[in-house]
Amino acid sequence: MLDDRTRYRERRYEFGYGATMQLGCRTLVMGILNATPDSFSDGGRYQRTDAAVAHAVAMVEQGADILDIGGESTRPGAERVDQEEEVRRVVPVIAAVRRELPHVPLSIDTYKAETAKAALEAGAHVINDIWGLKGDPHMASVAAEYGCPVVISHNRHSRQYDDLVRDVISDLRDSIGLARAAGVKDENIWLDPGIGFAKSYDDNLELMGRLSDIADMGYPLLLGTSRKKFIQLTLDALPQDVVEGTAATVAVGIMQGCQIVRVHDVSAIKRTVRMVDAIQYR
Repeated sequence: MLDDRTRYRERRYEFGYGATMQLGCRTLVMGILNATPDSFSDGGRYQRTDAAVAHAVAMVEQGADILDIGGESTRPGAERVDQEEEVRRVVPVIAAVRRELPHVPLSIDTYKAETAKAALEAGAHVINDIWGLKGDPHMASVAAEYGCPVVISHNRHSRQYDDLVRDVISDLRDSIGLARAAGVKDENIWLDPGIGFAKSYDDNLELMGRLSDIADMGYPLLLGTSRKKFIQLTLDALPQDVVEGTAATVAVGIMQGCQIVRVHDVSAIKRTVRMVDAIQYR
């Protein structure tokens, strides 16, 4: 089915203690673990370390390939969290999940370099930066120092675009330049189109239909649409009631070259992924 195999270049990552990750053979599911009091759909549920570990185990049992752990909500209007508080929230959770699930790759969802460093020391393997290395001038250097994969997400302070997709690609290229200048290897660069960040409802829909343009940049593409506002608005539903909408966006994304999907509802989306992969990876 795949007519552009270069878009699915295989990459294998060996993180030690049995934690491995293979891109290019099937779609990977990244389960979301929010160690926050105010995330838009599950804030406060997993602040306690024991609750976070139990949820991590449940997501892995449901089919998560990688877990993304964050300590600051990225929902619109959320209060910023200082680095010390963010570390206090995420490091114990990462350490505990690493002990319980040593074979599962872990990602730290942060745009702060010192938080990323503390998380990597505690057992995380991947940096997931919603500001594409532009939120902290030291983030690219941390990624290079630890030799870890880094997810470069598209984001900006303004929703003003001359040409949405062209501008998103240009912004991502700027972030890639920062990564390379700091010494991050090309094989450790992943991209995220930044659905829901600095984009209007119509922008999100347009970008969802043009994801193949981002995939054609030649880097692994992560898609994070789970329970996002544009899905809620389309379906006129609450965040917890849009799993079908999330599944639809995941299917659209995989068919356009996305190789990792970041989701809350692991069980349902894993089934969606298996079905689409049966078509896409044959």
